[in-house]
Amino acid sequence: MEYDATRHNIGFDVADTFVLKHGGTKFSLDRHAHVSEVRWKGRIFVVIKPTTFMNLSGKAVKYWLDKEKIPLEQTIIVADDLALPLGTLRLRAMGSAGGQNGLKNIEQTLGTNAYPRLRFGIGSDFPKGKQVDFVLGKWTNNEIPFVKDAILKSVDAIECWATIGIAKAMTDFNK
Repeated sequence: MEYDATRHNIGFDVADTFVLKHGGTKFSLDRHAHVSEVRWKGRIFVVIKPTTFMNLSGKAVKYWLDKEKIPLEQTIIVADDLALPLGTLRLRAMGSAGGQNGLKNIEQTLGTNAYPRLRFGIGSDFPKGKQVDFVLGKWTNNEIPFVKDAILKSVDAIECWATIGIAKAMTDFNK
């Protein structure tokens, strides 16, 4: 894929790691997304990686929520966040898109901002006017260890959210 190993693709990296950890099915191309199914602790997780542009993710999210009849509160969106330092995680039950265009589109398409999201800090160490290059750029060798650690923590946060609930997960992971 064009954006593999880039900051912008971190949500897909978390999804891949979650599926791999739990022995889910390989991702297959379906309507608006690459899709995998994971069975873990008596739950079924439908994991999607939208094939729409990231900034148009709402179409894929809405389609799969409707198709699988998944309640909004049982959904979690993983997104990159420039406003957070590298590797910092922020789990929220709802809230502002905070300038993240993918989240803005999801909110617009769903008609609400009341859905859980996990923001993954990608930092903001770029020269003025180079934000797009930074977001679409690959991780540096110095960043990779922090990114790998934060991906594993993201999977832990998703597991906590799924088993114990959003309030406890926020307490444990929003440090």
